[in-house]
Amino acid sequence: MAGLGSAQVMEKKSLTLEGARKVIAAAKAEAQKLNAPGGVIAVVDDGGNLMALERLDGTFAAGANISIGKARTAVQFKRPTRFFEELINSSGKGRTVMTALNDFTPLIGGVPVEVDGAIVGGVGVSGAASAAQDEQLAIAGANAFKPAMAMSGMDSGSMGSMAMPAVTYFDSQTVAAAFVKGSVLVDGSQGRNYMVHASHRDQAGMAEVHTLDADIIYVLKGGATFVTGGTVVEGKSIEPTEIRGASIAGGETRQLAKGDVIIVPKGTPHWFKEIKGPFDYYVVKVR
Repeated sequence: MAGLGSAQVMEKKSLTLEGARKVIAAAKAEAQKLNAPGGVIAVVDDGGNLMALERLDGTFAAGANISIGKARTAVQFKRPTRFFEELINSSGKGRTVMTALNDFTPLIGGVPVEVDGAIVGGVGVSGAASAAQDEQLAIAGANAFKPAMAMSGMDSGSMGSMAMPAVTYFDSQTVAAAFVKGSVLVDGSQGRNYMVHASHRDQAGMAEVHTLDADIIYVLKGGATFVTGGTVVEGKSIEPTEIRGASIAGGETRQLAKGDVIIVPKGTPHWFKEIKGPFDYYVVKVR
């Protein structure tokens, strides 16, 4: 019977008070780095219960309730609150009825806290210089346990010694084959905070925004007219952290050629407006 009982019980990771404080410390460190004028940082457990809260100097009084609401929304729906604000605001969708849900705060600045594939809580930030900065602080807090997965604040039992990650190697034939149509060489699984794409284009693409990933682009062959910044036209969320649009209004235009490197920070609109192909380039995505 002991075997049957153990089969019906699943070990669950949970966030401790020490872990919640670690999340807040990481968000505060990001605030200091950005010289953020204020902000309230709230951390909840996987049930949405408040575990820790810290109000930075200069933050408006209502920031506490808003940050708690963002953290609860992120953990209850298991995705960043940016997804809901953009869903409600985007043209043609108008999901304003969602705002009637209890304990639902569809404002940018809430992020789930995840460890080893399990969501153990949520962090919400309100009252920084902008919604984007709220989110940046929240992401820094949520990443407190990455990539080393420091478990000092987690109830998960003995984790044993951490194995060194394996070296990844692709021979020249494999790489050449990947560039024929464009493919992912290394994805973001197994706790990696980076991806490597062997990208290929024969024609212009859509405008893109990656809210969590920075793109490091190295051009191998061909050329392109590349636009960064500005405003995405007809932008829509295709995933919680990915936005696509028809084009970009404004922005800065550059001509990319073989050997060029360009780094696109997370949250920055970018668009391959014209292609002088075939156009091959590496993209290293860093989260």
